[in-house]
Amino acid sequence: MTENVIIIGGGPAGLSAAIYLARANLNPLVFAGSPPGGQLTLTSEVENYPGFESILGSELIEKMRNQAKKFGTRIVDENVIKVDFSKPIKTVFNQRQSLIKTKSIIIATGAKALWLNLPSETRLRGRGVSACATCDGFFFREKTVAVVGGGDTALEEALTLTKFAKKVYIIHRRDFFRASKIMQERVLKNGKIEIIWNSAVEEILGEKKVEGVRLKKIVPLLHGSIVENKKTMKQSNNETITLEGVFVAIGHKPDTDLFKDKIELDEKGYIKIFERRRTSVKGVFVAGDCADPYYRQAVTAAGTGVEAALEVERYLNEN
Repeated sequence: MTENVIIIGGGPAGLSAAIYLARANLNPLVFAGSPPGGQLTLTSEVENYPGFESILGSELIEKMRNQAKKFGTRIVDENVIKVDFSKPIKTVFNQRQSLIKTKSIIIATGAKALWLNLPSETRLRGRGVSACATCDGFFFREKTVAVVGGGDTALEEALTLTKFAKKVYIIHRRDFFRASKIMQERVLKNGKIEIIWNSAVEEILGEKKVEGVRLKKIVPLLHGSIVENKKTMKQSNNETITLEGVFVAIGHKPDTDLFKDKIELDEKGYIKIFERRRTSVKGVFVAGDCADPYYRQAVTAAGTGVEAALEVERYLNEN
């Protein structure tokens, strides 16, 4: 048997695509991954998804899954371990090495935030530790928070947080930013932001919620050009700062290793979109964060899932 469409990924993009394809009687098969649900399941509370004033990330995913199943989607909580896109009929292999053939594919494998790999960070994720200021900044109104990182993303996160928080620290392990000049200027002019240079987070403090951070001083091996009039703060080894939120902004990694040498990726590993959610391979489409280095929101992922589903339906009708 050859499937009409296989969706690789069980987050908002993949499940939104599944809902549309199931309602079009295309009987989609979703490999949702193990564990399923994507990054949204790591978010405690979601308040910016239309239709829900407040909902747990895991609950939102469960509602999407149930809706997709209601219309006839088959969901398998397994990872795809191998793909073959070399022929008109594509082939995927699941964890049991089973071979499944399909006329079309939607890749919706998402992207993972890079973390500090601290036990305290893992314990407090969703309890004051976040990787998305746009998603969670609202919960930190009139609170003190810190952003960890020194690139454009970190500085943009810090500026976003100034709309809510009363104080924002930027903790950076170097003595200069890698961010663009304009982002640096905006940060340095913002009175709510204080920069802690040459420092790394050694531990996030608190048992049930974030209560502070303990920092360690970093002696830079290589010095870059230091921005003039930079804001500084008196530091010492193992300095402790009291705060209520930590936003880790050291980058994201698209979950696309499976597709190297199978389709075209950009220099950061994101899948290239050529037109209307189409990849470099005919019959293979993409949705969600694995092709989106900019927005990384559940609602934008869901929207691109719908786009990919409509394109698959059109592709199958034409072929």
